[in-house]
Order: sequence, then C-alpha cells, then structure tokens
Amino acid sequence: VDEVIRELKLNAGFTQYAIMSNDGIVIKCEGMERTKAIQHAHLVLDLCAKSKKYIRELFEPPDNEVESLRLKTNEYEMIVAQHGNNTLVVIQDTADKEHHVGEEEEEEKKE
Repeated sequence: VDEVIRELKLNAGFTQYAIMSNDGIVIKCEGMERTKAIQHAHLVLDLCAKSKKYIRELFEPPDNEVESLRLKTNEYEMIVAQHGNNTLVVIQDTADKEHHVGEEEEEEKKE
C-alpha cells in the first residue's frame, strides 16, 4: 500500500488520500483532516454501493462490475477504488492542470 501511495504522490496535482475499510473506518489519511476523511468515507461508500447495485441491474456479466469511480469538478478530481475490504480515495487538484494547459496554449498562440 505504501508503495502505491508513493507512486500516486508523483502525479501532478496529487493532494490528498484516505484509506478506509468498507465498514467506514478510516485507516489512514493524508492531506485532509480526520473528520473530513470520515465524511468522505460515509459518502463514498454509499455511492460505491449504489453504483454497484445499479450497474449490476443495467448490464450483463462480465460487464457489470464496478472497479473504480472517477468524479471530476472544476476544482478537483476524486478517484475511488475498492479492493477486497478496503477503499482508496485519492483527491487531485485539477485547477493547476487546467491553468498550465491554458498557459501553454497562450504561449503557442503568441509564437
């Protein structure tokens, strides 16, 4: 787990993560307050359960398994992955990425 977290931290925009059991118990978190991690755990686990339920109803096997969820806003991107009895939530800052992309496009226009 620590090796995966080290690799994730190398990604641009990586800001926060939380590892929790599928019972909602926060095991480890970094970059966010513990109360925020507990709030994320409650909401994310509920979303995962509902997503799995409805995807199973909509699609036939083997296309009906949810491996991960990706939620993106203008400010951040949340990636949720469940494996076994644990869930990993990673939050990345997307504002910086869009800002840098915009800067590169402006520089290309100037040339």
